[in-house]
Amino acid sequence: MALHAVCNRLHRDASRTSRFCKSRHDAEIANLDMAKRTRVTRPKAARIADVAQLAGVSVATVSRTLARPEVVIEETRLRVLAAVRDTGYMPNISARNLRVRKTMVVLVAVPDIANPFFAEVLQGIDDTLSAADYGLIIANLAGSPGKEARYVDLVCAGQADGVLLLCGHVMRSPDRDLRDARVPLVAACEYIPGEKFPQITIDNVDTAREAVGHLIKLGHTNIAYLSGPKSNILEQQRLEGYRQALREAGIAADAGLILRGDFTFRAGVEAGRALLALEPVARPTALFAANDEMAIGLIKTVHTAGLQIPDDLSVVGFDGIAYADYCEPTLTTIVQPRRDLGATAAAELISLMTNGRAGPRKDIKLPATLMLRDSTRAPRRSPS
Repeated sequence: MALHAVCNRLHRDASRTSRFCKSRHDAEIANLDMAKRTRVTRPKAARIADVAQLAGVSVATVSRTLARPEVVIEETRLRVLAAVRDTGYMPNISARNLRVRKTMVVLVAVPDIANPFFAEVLQGIDDTLSAADYGLIIANLAGSPGKEARYVDLVCAGQADGVLLLCGHVMRSPDRDLRDARVPLVAACEYIPGEKFPQITIDNVDTAREAVGHLIKLGHTNIAYLSGPKSNILEQQRLEGYRQALREAGIAADAGLILRGDFTFRAGVEAGRALLALEPVARPTALFAANDEMAIGLIKTVHTAGLQIPDDLSVVGFDGIAYADYCEPTLTTIVQPRRDLGATAAAELISLMTNGRAGPRKDIKLPATLMLRDSTRAPRRSPS
């Protein structure tokens, strides 16, 4: 009897469970049906074939129009672009770049990122590259062969579409150089002798000659020169301009008036101390510095020691960095078109990367300007 009761209870529980499961299953089916009836259908993404069909052209023509619109006749180009707009087609830029091995990145090699001269050059580069949808990697070489080698390896590994050289040489590693990467190269600011790629510079010899000529016109004949590193092409060109100006004025060059520097503020400070160590009658009445940083370092040093600029010493710099307009006194200097140098170099590189081959070599020289400020005047005493 007890066993019979237990069996009846199990049978009733099983029936209830079966009815519950069936009810739950029916509810789930109903929910799925409702979801299907209320689901919003996503529009199918347009394909390049859809664009081609609407425009009445081949898929290859659509691809060519999007990649290189300048080679497609205007009527076809406009028809394709209208079809792109009407279909809502979105080209896969990343995939296309991967197929043609493009990174849309340019490497910019800078000798020393701390040098204020390069700030506006880089601004011009960045503005121009950004307008063409390129990014940039700044390679701050800082005189390190190891860093230079790593950047060469990066470019050779296909991580940049082109290179802008502001460093005055073609970068290399122990076993190869940038030429092995087979990417377009453009140099700016510092001329690299013997190379076939475009170079964007100013005429350093002529502008240095103009700077020294200004001092000569003021009546100075005892003019010192504060140099950059001997091996640097800018130093060599500006020294030549200094010598040309003296020669044209009939002034004998004096090797004792050439002070060695390295384009840094510290070199200017040391040159200032060297001048202060001279007897007053043996000091030059004017000085031409191969860049503004050294000129400003020298001015600060001699001014602190009690010499007056320009009464005791006229000073001319070179580059036109922002500090030159804020030091005391403001610095007469050669102003380089730094932003234009960067922008022009970037535009040349973009042209090479877009065309996919090098055209005729283009060496472009931009004009520089002698900016007269408060650091120069006629000599107060007759030079000895």
